[in-house]
Amino acid sequence: MNPVNFISEVSSNHSQDLERCLEFVRASKEIGCGSVKFQLFKVDELFAPEILKKREDIRQRKQWELPVSFLPEITKECRRLEIQFSCTPFYLKAVEELAPYVDFLKVASYELLWKDLLRECARTKKPVILSTGMATLEEVVDAHETLVKAGATDITLLHCNSGYPTPIRDANLNAIETIRKATGAKMGWSDHTVQPAVIYRAIHKFQANTVEFHLDLDGKGDEFKTGHCWLPQAMKQVIQTVNDGFLADGNGEKKPSPSEIDDRIWRADPSDGLRPFLEMREKFRE
Repeated sequence: MNPVNFISEVSSNHSQDLERCLEFVRASKEIGCGSVKFQLFKVDELFAPEILKKREDIRQRKQWELPVSFLPEITKECRRLEIQFSCTPFYLKAVEELAPYVDFLKVASYELLWKDLLRECARTKKPVILSTGMATLEEVVDAHETLVKAGATDITLLHCNSGYPTPIRDANLNAIETIRKATGAKMGWSDHTVQPAVIYRAIHKFQANTVEFHLDLDGKGDEFKTGHCWLPQAMKQVIQTVNDGFLADGNGEKKPSPSEIDDRIWRADPSDGLRPFLEMREKFRE
């Protein structure tokens, strides 16, 4: 089992196409993810009326909404492929709509201060993952306490920078340890840098056990042009490299490995400092 849960974030790249949604599930499984995540929002319940009235570009985001009717089929495909299904609720009723289907709930950085939503997620008794972009430490601690008091027992906090994309210099991965010490929660990284080095560092230096990243299938998704989405083959290589790193850890016992056992006899003999051992030299005298 991969010690890191890689979560592919489909976000608004699904084009309201069920088959494309299912392709995201398949691609996520194929590249090595443990989870695939969607978003459930209604633009009319996401932005205030005065914003919607003045901003045509925001009103157009209605075409990014994931139809609730897709949930059963997405869940079915996730179960078939044995990959976890998650979704971010952006309105209160969405928690109820998602609860029968998802393995865990994910709360976005923009909703970190909305305690009613946090409480609704906690009451499902499902694991909750919370991103912390734009937040102060005090706000993160308060949100974590809200989840705990509402009954959440399995909480993961994702350090995050909400720049799309995030410059490497703004990643501030040291904050992972800061949040961990302040909350005692499991920690991860929500990536918007699209830089392999940042993910490697978050995992191997700061022990992030969850990594979320935005995925697009083909560069044709609505969010790809912003520059914060990974393509499948690029992320597949990152995940494989991470797994290879863990494979190299071994069990810590210091003894010859199978790959070097045959060369032991070719070491310098302690009697004269020459290679190989005396017993091997005898074979060459025959």
